[in-house]
Amino acid sequence: MNRRSVILGGAAALALPFVRARAAGPNFTANPFSLGIASGCPTQEGCVLWTRLAPDPLNGGGLDQTPVEVGWEIAEDEAFTRIVQRGTAQAIADEAHSVHVELRGLQPHRWYWYRFAAGSAISPIGRTRTAAAAGMMPLRLALASCQQYEQGYFSAYRHMAREDLDLVVHVGDYIYELSWGRQQIRRHLTGIPTTLLEYRNRYALYKGEADLQAAHAAFPWLVTWDDHEVADDYTNDRSPFQADAESFKRLRAAAYRAFWEHMPLPMSAKPSGSDAIIYGGWRFGNLAEIIVLDDRQYRSRHACFEGKRGAGLTGDCAERLSPDRTMFGATQERWLDQRLAQRNGRWTVIAQQTLMAELDRGRDAPAYWMDGWGGYPAARQRLLDGIAGHRVENPLVLGGDVHSYWVTDLKRDARHSDSPTVASEIVGTSITSDGPNPQYLERLLAKNPHVKYARADKRGYTTVRLGEQKAEIVFRAIDNVVDANTGIADLARFTIENGRPGAWPS
Repeated sequence: MNRRSVILGGAAALALPFVRARAAGPNFTANPFSLGIASGCPTQEGCVLWTRLAPDPLNGGGLDQTPVEVGWEIAEDEAFTRIVQRGTAQAIADEAHSVHVELRGLQPHRWYWYRFAAGSAISPIGRTRTAAAAGMMPLRLALASCQQYEQGYFSAYRHMAREDLDLVVHVGDYIYELSWGRQQIRRHLTGIPTTLLEYRNRYALYKGEADLQAAHAAFPWLVTWDDHEVADDYTNDRSPFQADAESFKRLRAAAYRAFWEHMPLPMSAKPSGSDAIIYGGWRFGNLAEIIVLDDRQYRSRHACFEGKRGAGLTGDCAERLSPDRTMFGATQERWLDQRLAQRNGRWTVIAQQTLMAELDRGRDAPAYWMDGWGGYPAARQRLLDGIAGHRVENPLVLGGDVHSYWVTDLKRDARHSDSPTVASEIVGTSITSDGPNPQYLERLLAKNPHVKYARADKRGYTTVRLGEQKAEIVFRAIDNVVDANTGIADLARFTIENGRPGAWPS
């Protein structure tokens, strides 16, 4: 796609009618579309278009309390000679002057181009794609997560934007609230955010990156959050670093609100206080359903660490094995089970935040990571039992969080190597965030035979091509995360065959 940014009256002739229609708006002295544009949540007949007006992005946006009328239009071609819909939206201060346009009435399985205008300023041009209504048309997506601003450049997104994709699935840690890591090539401009304004400024810092904007402009996205959008290792209403529950709920409310304000999400996902429903399912013809889950907002508190700060690696305890423990909460679990029972596609893709496979991390005795699925074995068992019981066709679990590439067999009983494989699992590495020690992963590979692949020394993303008879996975790794102009290469390839759970090298 030839991306063009037309702003502040420097419009091409093709855009002049659109500019004139909005010219009565404010006279901006700086680019109000500094944070780019995006689309998401694609359906057979529409999607959500997003932008945020922010001429002074790192200082609250730079606008006063006055609402701003924002025009939008969507066309069948990049030159906007075949416009199919246009309209206006109100960007209001209470929502950080963000815009969420929920489109309906488009044709299925088709590319569209869109743009916004405010005053005499026109946004960059974005491209989006609707989902197929029927049939088995191939679907190609990229899996991304974990983009710590200080630890590297977002170069992976520049390469992603050039891929032949239909969709991006981001499974969390879109921003980081804290500073950490072995090497920091740049710095967050402020400390850990605790207020809505501070979270808005942190998102503005990240979304100001041109490579990230390019990937948003190239494809529709499906998004969920993990912990760093709020606070490291938080569970439900508990933060390891904030003892007062009410104070943390206020912080969570601010963080959730800022997330929604900066993502291509519908109004139904707008938080009410410290609560927001962001999980959902999206169908792509008869080929696939992608289910995107939230494993932070409703999960049980960390097991085996009561009274201690944070959650780490520990041996077994009775609390870890409790059948009452949940990762998704009772309501989301019931919803997920109902979706699985419907079996809506040749491939059922479950996108969630982290490595799901049982993983014994101990050296001499078993040990489990309490902030991952190791702290929630009963919840994992219910999910795998549901997949098996409903005879879900070709279940594929996607994850992130662990800053490394993984391929695992999700078994009904991971303690026994001959237990049937219920689902295939693919976990992508981080965009920038530091990975674990490679020698540590080699030890885990030797100890956990259901893990087929694990690699921690590379940053990048993963592509998944879903076809009628197979899924093709490619781990894409950039050469150097601290080089803004870095190259990229294929690191490994795997194939999952229709009707045969488990990924195999290809």
